[in-house]
Amino acid sequence: MLSGRATVKAQCLPFTQIPHTTRLFADYLYDFPKVSAFYPRPPQYGSWLREQSQAIRYEAGQRKQVAEVLARQNRAWGASAKTLANLEKFADGALAAVTGQQVGLFGGPLFTIFKALSAVRLAEEASAQGVPTVPVFWMATTDHDLAEVNHTWVKGSGGVVRVATPTAGATGAPVGGICFGDEIVPVVEQMATILGESEATEWLRACYRPGETFGSAFAKFYARVFGELGVILLDPDDSGLHALASRLYTSAIERATELNDALLERGQQLAKSGYHEQVKVAASSTSMFALQNGARTAIHRVRDGFDIGGERVSQDALLQSMRSIPGDFSPNALLRPVLQDSLLPTLAYVGGPAEVAYFAQSAVLYEKLAGRVTPIVPRFSATLVDTKQAGLLERYGLNLPDLYDGPEAVARQVAARLLPTELQSTFEAAQRTVEGSLAGVRQTLDRLDSTLVDAADRAGRKMRYQLARLRQRVANAELRRNEVLTRHVGALSDGLFPDMVPQERQLAAVQFLARYGGELLPKVLENVRPDCVDHQILFH
Repeated sequence: MLSGRATVKAQCLPFTQIPHTTRLFADYLYDFPKVSAFYPRPPQYGSWLREQSQAIRYEAGQRKQVAEVLARQNRAWGASAKTLANLEKFADGALAAVTGQQVGLFGGPLFTIFKALSAVRLAEEASAQGVPTVPVFWMATTDHDLAEVNHTWVKGSGGVVRVATPTAGATGAPVGGICFGDEIVPVVEQMATILGESEATEWLRACYRPGETFGSAFAKFYARVFGELGVILLDPDDSGLHALASRLYTSAIERATELNDALLERGQQLAKSGYHEQVKVAASSTSMFALQNGARTAIHRVRDGFDIGGERVSQDALLQSMRSIPGDFSPNALLRPVLQDSLLPTLAYVGGPAEVAYFAQSAVLYEKLAGRVTPIVPRFSATLVDTKQAGLLERYGLNLPDLYDGPEAVARQVAARLLPTELQSTFEAAQRTVEGSLAGVRQTLDRLDSTLVDAADRAGRKMRYQLARLRQRVANAELRRNEVLTRHVGALSDGLFPDMVPQERQLAAVQFLARYGGELLPKVLENVRPDCVDHQILFH
């Protein structure tokens, strides 16, 4: 358990050692000159925040409107005194350190709170340098992929468990507005049974109940979680914000050809540099969606106007709809950050690897629609290792990267090391004998007939293979007898690299909140340093 006296020890792990790290993200972190054509600022936030702040222009009238919306929303969700104070700072002229996430069931994965903590730290550092800044969390309520948010994963006594709700709405509808019915009650109780009783599980019961939506439940839950940190939550699916957004929407349609050409060119530039496109852009694409029969439907360009789900619409008619009912429209993943920063005075956005890739493409939309590009800063990334897990790692001589090979491979590796000393010595002696004999044979053959050296090398490889195979078979036999080892390695994998996915991306944030209570966030926040871009391993 975390405690007031406990010291959280951190180790840094470069992202280059973490599976599936893309070249684009690695170069952005560790070799920025290679990607400087795609990003306005390097990830080292402290070196440019003051200069960046001077480039932000934000109309007083818009600030007043947005401040009123944020105050109304956050009060409805049960905002803390610290959040209300930050709302006043925003109204008085503060900038915003922004992050965001989908409104996942029960608060989504662990990295959701890491994002918020990163925004808090950025706001603190900027304020300390004389740039008043508040943390803002943008809830992606207009996303329409219900399958991505209707479940979460928790580590139970028997392994990692998927907890899901059958709650459904119209196919393709924005997820934030999908309402829970009585079906959510047993799902909450299932979660509470796995987690045990705690303040966090009581929050789940209070927030995730019939009549709430994915958006409102998420907001009320995190208003409690982030209360002492003063995080301002924002739901973009709001009539007051839609009215402000309509200007950007109409520009995106009026300049659709120009913007799409710029995105296609940026895609070619990324490919030429050896990087990937996070979002594939087609020749007919626009950056906008429209609600059609309740479903979020992509808007495509056609010769005589636009196509929305097979229905042809003229540009004039589409623009008129955007001005009169802007709530029926929403941006795609590339335009969304531009919308965010057309509504907010954003100093920096905090994002994960995928979002960093989005911004390499979104930059061209920023340039054309906003005249400046908001910098993106990598979110805090970590694996939390408790005392028991740390003890098992030490007992078996393992490090976190060892788990990336999967539990079966790790168990075999450990079993080989746990063979009786006498047997290990015998294998090592056999290995030395084989190597010595092969070296002697090779040397003799080289003098006798050099054409036979290749044959000797092939024979040597076969002998080494057979000896290694025998040693592994012995280790496998030991592994079958050692149920405790198998169980321990399985527990480590489930807790630190579940289902071959980083802990922060798989396990529910509420699991850690339930276990560690109110001490979790301040203890983790102590280790959030924008100057450190590595993944951290936190031992507590």
